[in-house]
Amino acid sequence: MKIWLVDTGPLIALLARDDAHHEWAIEQSKAAPATVLTCEAVISEALFLLKRAGHDVDDLFTLVEVGFLRSDFNFQAEARAVRNLMKRYREQPMGSADACLVRMAELNPDACVWTLDGDFRVYRKNRRQTLSLVIPDA
Repeated sequence: MKIWLVDTGPLIALLARDDAHHEWAIEQSKAAPATVLTCEAVISEALFLLKRAGHDVDDLFTLVEVGFLRSDFNFQAEARAVRNLMKRYREQPMGSADACLVRMAELNPDACVWTLDGDFRVYRKNRRQTLSLVIPDA
């Protein structure tokens, strides 16, 4: 089974019924593996954005507690690679959460990125390889 790396957008869409991509995120979650991976930067960003929009953040913690969402990234070990990605894509500009997910995709060659962010169509892993994406049709 393919590894899914989840970005902030689908997490928010999954948990916020008023999000434009809520139904899409629900449908994709049915096809997702039992556990999707992410990084702490994505979780932090999702918590902030959910709270700022007035949503309860408990459901995000529940996704972690039940094992659907797991943070699986060692920033300390990968800081140099993350910095290099952010420098390479500074024109986008690439945020730390995106850089961590691209690095996770480099470390897990069979992974796909579950995202709403079209920048992942531009990003490359290992400098040249396109990322496998779960993303709404443009």
